[in-house]
Amino acid sequence: MSVTPQARGTGLHVTFGGATYPAEEIARGAAYELRSAEEAPGFEWAPRAGSTLPWRRFAHVTEVGAVLGATEPAEDPESPLLVPLHRERGWSYVHQLSQQPSAAGDPTLVAVRASAVVRRGTRMVKVLSAGQLAAVVRGWLPHGFCFREHDVAHLRTPSGLAVLRGDGAAAGDVAYALHWRAVDPTDYDVPVGPAHRGLPALPSRDRAGPPVLGTGFVPSSGQLIPEFVTRDFTDLPLPANATLLAYTSDGVEVVLYRYQAEQRGWLRMVGPRFRHLLAGVPGLSPDQEYLPSGDLPRSTQLVGGYAGAEYEAVADLPGGFRVLAMTRATRYPVEWVARRLRLAQWRGARCQVLREESGWLRLRLCAPDPDAVAATGAQCQERGVYEVWAPGAEVTDDRVMDVPYPLA
Repeated sequence: MSVTPQARGTGLHVTFGGATYPAEEIARGAAYELRSAEEAPGFEWAPRAGSTLPWRRFAHVTEVGAVLGATEPAEDPESPLLVPLHRERGWSYVHQLSQQPSAAGDPTLVAVRASAVVRRGTRMVKVLSAGQLAAVVRGWLPHGFCFREHDVAHLRTPSGLAVLRGDGAAAGDVAYALHWRAVDPTDYDVPVGPAHRGLPALPSRDRAGPPVLGTGFVPSSGQLIPEFVTRDFTDLPLPANATLLAYTSDGVEVVLYRYQAEQRGWLRMVGPRFRHLLAGVPGLSPDQEYLPSGDLPRSTQLVGGYAGAEYEAVADLPGGFRVLAMTRATRYPVEWVARRLRLAQWRGARCQVLREESGWLRLRLCAPDPDAVAATGAQCQERGVYEVWAPGAEVTDDRVMDVPYPLA
C-alpha cells in the first residue's frame, strides 16, 4: 500500500478493487469508509444527509491499494498481519489454514500469526452484550478473549461485529464494545499451543459462543482476524480513559462512557441524539450522567511505589503510570509498578480468585480443559471463561502475587 500526503482541497481518497473512492479514515488509518455515487460490488445503500454518495463500504487497510491525501499519523501504527511472499499462497490460502485446527502448527500460519503483536499502549477491543456492558459499569474488568482495534476497525455494524461476540447471541440493532489500551504485552497470550490445547477440546455442551480453533484466529468464513486472551484468563486493571462504545446498523460509532480512574466510575459522553442506544442495557438509566463502579473489592489492581511507600496506581497511557489520587498535585509518577492478583488451586485446577463471600470463593479457571471443567463443575460464562463457587476450606495454594511491569 502506498500513502500520498494530502493536497489542498482534494480530500482523502483510496484505491480499492481497481477504482478510486472518496473515503473517511477510521481508527487512525486501520480502516476506511468508502463512498460511491454508484453501486459497486460489496457496497451497501447507506445515504447520508447532504451527500451525493449514497453507497458505502468499510474496508480494512490491508484491502486498500493506495491512500491519497492522508495526514501525518499522530502515533506509530500497529504492526499489520504479514503473509510471507509466495507465488501460489496468498491471503485465501492463509485464511483456509486459519480455519483448520489441524493446521495450527503450519509454518506459514505460525509466521502470519506471529506478525500481530500487542505492545504497551495497543488499543484493545472486547465486544459486549447489553448485560456485559451493564456489568462493566458496575466494576467488571477486561478478561478472556479480546482483539486489537487495528485488526477489527473495519467491522462497524452489529452484524459485522457478531463474529467477535463471546456469548453466541445473534446480532441485534446495536452492538457494544469496551476499548482500552494494553498496559503491558505480558498481560496477553495467543490461544495456541500446549498451554491452550484444552480449549479446542471442549465439547459444544460446555461452551458458549463459537468454538476455539487453536490457530490463534477467529472462526469466520470471510475474515482473517487474530485473537488474543488475557493471560491465564485473569482480570486486568482498567486503565484511565477506557471507553464504552455503541455501533448502530448504519455503521455509526458512538462513545457512550469514558472511565474516570480517580473517581472510580464512568462519565456519560453520549448526547441526547443517541441515548436511546442505552435503552436495552439492564439497570442503566440513560439520563444518569455519572455511574460509579462501586467500592467492592477488586479481583486485581495496579500497585506502585513512590518515596518508599506503596500506593494503588493507575495506567494513564501512553503517558505512563502514576499514583491513583483525587488531587492532581499528588498524582506522582511511580518508581515501580505491578499487577496484583490472587491465585489458588481447587480440585487440581489452577484458578484466579475473583471474590470471597461468607467463606466461599468465586474462582475462574486459568487453563480450561474438559478435565478441569468436569472436576470443578465450572460453568461457561462466555467464550473460554469458566467460573465456579468453591468452599474456601477446600482451596489450596491460596496466595496473592504481584506481576511486575517495566516502567520503560
